[in-house]
Amino acid sequence: MTSPPANVTCVLRPPSFTLRGLSGQEAADFWLAFPLLALYLVSVVGNGTIVWVVRAEASLHAPKYLFLGMLAGVDLALATCTMPRMLSLFWLDDRTIGYGACLLQMFFIHSLSGVESTVLLAMAVDRYVAICRPLQYSALLTRSRAAKVGLGAVARSLAFFLPLPPMVDRLAFCGRSQLAHPFCLHQDLMTLSCHPAPTLPNRVYGLAAILLVMGLDGLLVFLSYLVILAAVLRLPTREERCRAASTCLAHVCMVLAFYVPLVGLSVVHRLGDGSHHPVLHVTLSCLYLLLPPVLNPIVYGARMTEIRHRALKMVGRRPLRPQAH
Repeated sequence: MTSPPANVTCVLRPPSFTLRGLSGQEAADFWLAFPLLALYLVSVVGNGTIVWVVRAEASLHAPKYLFLGMLAGVDLALATCTMPRMLSLFWLDDRTIGYGACLLQMFFIHSLSGVESTVLLAMAVDRYVAICRPLQYSALLTRSRAAKVGLGAVARSLAFFLPLPPMVDRLAFCGRSQLAHPFCLHQDLMTLSCHPAPTLPNRVYGLAAILLVMGLDGLLVFLSYLVILAAVLRLPTREERCRAASTCLAHVCMVLAFYVPLVGLSVVHRLGDGSHHPVLHVTLSCLYLLLPPVLNPIVYGARMTEIRHRALKMVGRRPLRPQAH
């Protein structure tokens, strides 16, 4: 963010912004798009299958599967609101995104990330109740409460991130239109503003929203796993400890896949505007948006035999060797 030169006119609503490719070279970006397309197809097919199976199978309407279906749906939406535009950038060299489309994409990215964070917290609570209070699991976690958690996650995310587009709409942009990523993020748009004063509310509110949603959720997930770890270590036998810990493995993988790139992206945004280390900014942002949607169906498909067996059954195939739950 810099003060505008004297001969540059500032505008409130520029016609468009320019997206940045992965490598900065058109030929390399063209070939990098193929593995990205493969990852996107894995995300769409895998998460779509999870949503379909959980919705269709009444036996999977338990809270832990409902939370998994919510997570898959959010990941599917998050990948879909970014990947098609990225592929258009890499294959067609379509680097321009309209002002309104950029604000809309920014809103969906941040709001869906907030929903995913809340769902991950709900899944951590599910694991806490299952391990630490197993006799009360059925009473504490019901289908109706799981549905309320999902609605609450959406309402909470909307409450925090819906103000972002109107706040960005008040900023003045001049001269620069090059974004640091192949999609629109709130932090990225603020760095292009040419007047420091109007960006202060954006910076304060954006930081507060991240801390009160993702930051608070991450802290509560961490605390819940400290309690779970203490409960697991109190189990009498090694076999029981391993069995209890294994039920949390898939969720821990998803938590790390979501929060580690998020923290890394937040740190590099605080250190610079992306012009000095563009590859680092783009790589972390792509990991943040693509890693959870891709890992979710792989991790849970491998860990949850119920999902895998019912998916195969619904497409007319049966597993060759059923596994014990």
